[in-house]
Amino acid sequence: MIKTESFVKALKGHTFLQDFHDDHIETLARLASDVSFDADEIIFRLGEVSSYFYLIASGTVALDVEDSGVTIEIARLRRGEELGWSSLLKQTSKQFEARAVTDVHAFAFEGARLRKACEDDPAFGYALMKRLFEVVTGRLAAVRTHMGDNERTSAKWLCEP
Repeated sequence: MIKTESFVKALKGHTFLQDFHDDHIETLARLASDVSFDADEIIFRLGEVSSYFYLIASGTVALDVEDSGVTIEIARLRRGEELGWSSLLKQTSKQFEARAVTDVHAFAFEGARLRKACEDDPAFGYALMKRLFEVVTGRLAAVRTHMGDNERTSAKWLCEP
């Protein structure tokens, strides 16, 4: 119970969860585990099926995509942001490569367990999915910005399943 209580306290301060009800944060706390990544460590690769969703507690993560041998940084994620939204979808491959720029501490959630929690509590599921749509929209805007900045970037990878 101490683990869950400490996670509740930490998650209540996380920007991604700022509008979440206390019972929804408690649900997440029961599913959370602590993870750390060293600077320059690859968290996941483009196209890889990874089942973890992360809430970043500290550090910086770069989201990169490679096109024609050129690596393009799409975004830098920091404390209060999320990583790995596609883990909530069954068997969906990652749309970016995630690389720790600095040492990173995060809360990790196994995608299948999160999906089950969403099915068990539709209000929780709706709150989480609504928030994730905001993230996906922001990432799409970042991709569009970088595509306009780099003539060599094509949209073919964006359309991959």
